[in-house]
Amino acid sequence: MGNKQKTALISGITGQDGGYLAKFLLEKGYRVVGLYRRASTDTFGKLKEHGIFDKIELRDFDLVEFSNICRLFKKYQPDEFYNLAAQSFVGVSWEEPIYTTQADGIGVLFILEAIREFSPKTRFYQASTSEMFGKVQGVPQKEDTPFYPRSPYGVAKLMAHWMVVNYRESFGLHASSGILFNHESPMRGKEFVTRKITSHFAQTLIGATDKPLELGNLNAKRDWGFAGDYVEAMWLMLQQEVSDTYVVASGTTHMIREFVEEAGKVCGFDIEWQGKDEKETGVDKKTGKIVVKVNPEFYRPAEVELLLGSPAKAEKVLGWKRKVDYKSLCKMMMEKDIERAKQGIL
Repeated sequence: MGNKQKTALISGITGQDGGYLAKFLLEKGYRVVGLYRRASTDTFGKLKEHGIFDKIELRDFDLVEFSNICRLFKKYQPDEFYNLAAQSFVGVSWEEPIYTTQADGIGVLFILEAIREFSPKTRFYQASTSEMFGKVQGVPQKEDTPFYPRSPYGVAKLMAHWMVVNYRESFGLHASSGILFNHESPMRGKEFVTRKITSHFAQTLIGATDKPLELGNLNAKRDWGFAGDYVEAMWLMLQQEVSDTYVVASGTTHMIREFVEEAGKVCGFDIEWQGKDEKETGVDKKTGKIVVKVNPEFYRPAEVELLLGSPAKAEKVLGWKRKVDYKSLCKMMMEKDIERAKQGIL
């Protein structure tokens, strides 16, 4: 008897992680059903760029629509469900706190209820976030570090996180939570700071813009890794006999200004910082042009200054290892955006 092909449902299939995870699972022989929220524009660009668009079954999905979620579980009875869907932009959560809480908090409760009721053998992965640590209570952040979220996004994700723990402990569901620290890639949305940097610099390089890149707090520190490495950790969690919570991180931290400098180098910029606070600018020493400036409008109402995760448990228990380091990640993203800019598809 051959092994039965596994079915995996991935919500948030059109996002950065959805594409990398779908590609990873297809290579392992899975039947992949991609769940997406219907939009008036084509949101499948990343799946097409990965070359997997025609290999995935696509289904409408909305985190705040319980009946739709129940029907999906009744129909597919999936082996694995990866919940990567969310209102995932911290800045927007201040503008849309109620929707963010419904989608990122209540939506996960809907999924857990549907699994319990209609598909209790489904193994569930919840995309938790380092933003739950917020005002950090310990460095580095580990699975048992106390949470202190600093945005409606972080609070909603924390609600979902504790729901996963409760359903695991109360009903015996195989439900794991990955507390993923910042993970980036050439497929990152342009509203995220790393991609904002690389896409703007690529446009500057080809002469499509002469405006400086505007950023908020340059000194905020982040623990950045490569999304392609991090989706493997998600899969590994659902292969374990027992479900659990894992921090997935690089264990290193860099300031946003360092990412700017590193991306600039790939473009041939030699950035020197002048002025301070709101008046700070990044000047390309070769041309004397201002390529970066601070815009206080991009400051968060409550800043998260230092996120640094310890991947020790994930490395030990899951055998997970990241392959792409910070400088390689930065180079990969910058080179891809330069290529896109030259092709006119940025």
